[in-house]
Formats: sequence, C-alpha cells, structure tokens
Amino acid sequence: MNTDKIRIIKIVQGMMVLMFALATFTVFSTSVLAQSRDPLPSWNEGMAKSRIMEFVEGVAQEDSPNFVPISERIAVFDNDGTLWPEQPLVQVLSMLAKLEALATVDPSLRERQPFKAALEQDSSYFTKEGIKAVIDVVVTTMANMTQEEFEADAQTFIETAIYPRLNQPISNLAYKPMVELLNYLRANGFQTWICSGGGIDFIRLVSEQLYGVPPQQVIGSTLKKEYREENGKNFIWRRAEIDRINDKEGKPVGIDLYIGKRPIFAMGNVRSGGDIAMLSYSQAQAKPSLQLIINHDDSKREFAYQEPDNASLNAALKNGWTVVSIKNDWKTVFYFKYLK
Repeated sequence: MNTDKIRIIKIVQGMMVLMFALATFTVFSTSVLAQSRDPLPSWNEGMAKSRIMEFVEGVAQEDSPNFVPISERIAVFDNDGTLWPEQPLVQVLSMLAKLEALATVDPSLRERQPFKAALEQDSSYFTKEGIKAVIDVVVTTMANMTQEEFEADAQTFIETAIYPRLNQPISNLAYKPMVELLNYLRANGFQTWICSGGGIDFIRLVSEQLYGVPPQQVIGSTLKKEYREENGKNFIWRRAEIDRINDKEGKPVGIDLYIGKRPIFAMGNVRSGGDIAMLSYSQAQAKPSLQLIINHDDSKREFAYQEPDNASLNAALKNGWTVVSIKNDWKTVFYFKYLK
C-alpha cells in the first residue's frame, strides 16, 4: 500500500473517531442539560416546589412505588385567584361592561335594582340581597342571546379591556409560575383541567391562549341552553336560567360530570373556601395525590387578602395540604413587572 493511501486511511479513521467523540459528548451534554434544567424557574426553592417535583417524578416513573398510569394523571385547577388575579374578578368586569352598554340603550336600568347597585359597584346591596340579585345581573348580561353573540361580546372585552390596578390587558394576567407548573405537568403525562366557579363559556375563550388548556378541558358554571332553528339557521340559545353553579360542593360534582375520575393533583386558593371540597375530593382516594392552596400574602407584587374564618388555611393544616405563599414561593408573579 503506498504512502498516500495510508495517509488517507489515517485521516478517515481520525475523522470517524472525532465524529464518535462529538456524538458521545452531544448525548452526554444534552442529558446533563435536561437533568439540570429547572422546569419551575419562577418558583423559589422550598417546601412547595420540592413537594410538587417529588410528587410528579414519583407518579411518572414506572419503577417508582408511587407510579400512576398516564390515564389516571389528572390535575385540576381553580381559575380565579389560582391561575390569574381575582381582585376584581375578570368576569365581573365583563358583566359590568355589558351592563353599561345595555344601560346606554335603556337608561332606566340605572335606576332599577339590582342593576343600579351593580353599575354603582355597591357591594353592600348584594351582600344584603344575596344570590338572587347576583343571578339577575348574570342572566341580564349573559343570557337571551345566541352562543355566538355571547362569544363575540366576550371576545371584544377580552381583547380591549384593561385590568384595573395592574393596568394590563386581560391576555397578560396569567400567573407565570402557574403556567410553568401546567407545562411541567403536561410534560409528565398529566391532563390539565380548569375547574372554576366562573362561567365556563368565558373561560373557554382564554384557557388555551393563557394556560395551554383546551376549551374541552374547562369545567365551570353554566346557563341553561337549547338548540333552535329559525329562518333556515340553527344555533344554541342561552336561556335566562342558571343550569349549575360550579363552586364549593359543586366542584366535585362538576369533576365527576366532565371527567368521571378523581384528580390526583388539585390546586385552589384562599378567598371564600370555594376550593375546599375539590381538594378534599382529590385527597380521598387510594392513589397518590397532592393538594395545594395558594395564599395571597403579597401586597406589593399582587394583592394580600384572607378569609374571615380562615377556612382554607385551616383545612390545609388539618389535611396536610401544601400552602403556596405568593410572597415566599414565587420569584415572580406575572410576565410583567408590578410593584405597588
């Protein structure tokens, strides 16, 4: 074999060794990067983050004693105060905007209760009159129209409204740590569902854009509806009657109705005790499960408020649920910077 051929063979062999070394390094570095990448970068190190990651890793690994099949990995989240702020409630702002539009056409609404109180934001009136007054406002602003008409009105509000105090559009309101958590769960085989006391049809318009949750995985309060045919067209008509209120004890019923399985991961927040039943329902099963309550204790970066009877935090203490402190557990709250 002549010298030139020997030189070529050595060059080729050297290139092959180099390519193998590069491939090995790439696989190794990718593995190290994957292991070192933090799936929850907006969460501070602490008990809440550790419990979440230990739970998810445990149910997702087949050799783990806590392994749960993918078909059973269901996570449910409240919306208001859990995935976005609730001081004030976004859907209340939407109803008030609709009521203002109606009052422009019919000024007598400004003098008739409960619309007068709603337009003047007189909360004491609704505290005194109770749920019936609230329902009157709900059906007036959200019913007696087609589903398409409701969605068009709601979409206009979502695209144009500015959330007070934060001075941000609705599309910017998602809590950044919660979006990371939703993505982390889905990356580990979880179905992520929203189970809210708010109106299902409104939430469905924003759930995928803000949280990556498809509309068909939203559970919420509903009006009665009916199918109609008129003038050669068919549509869904929104009747002026409440179908079901998906709050408190209604949340486990909604989960059973829409999912048919107990979730192994459930998360709500402190405000009205509205998520206690949902978390209790999740916990009462043989499979491994995790329940979390968000405590709104950060007056500078969000809003600080508690329940008068401390019901949610008391339930968390009694049942061993994980309390997530916005002040201590979240490095950042929103995708934008906000400080009072």
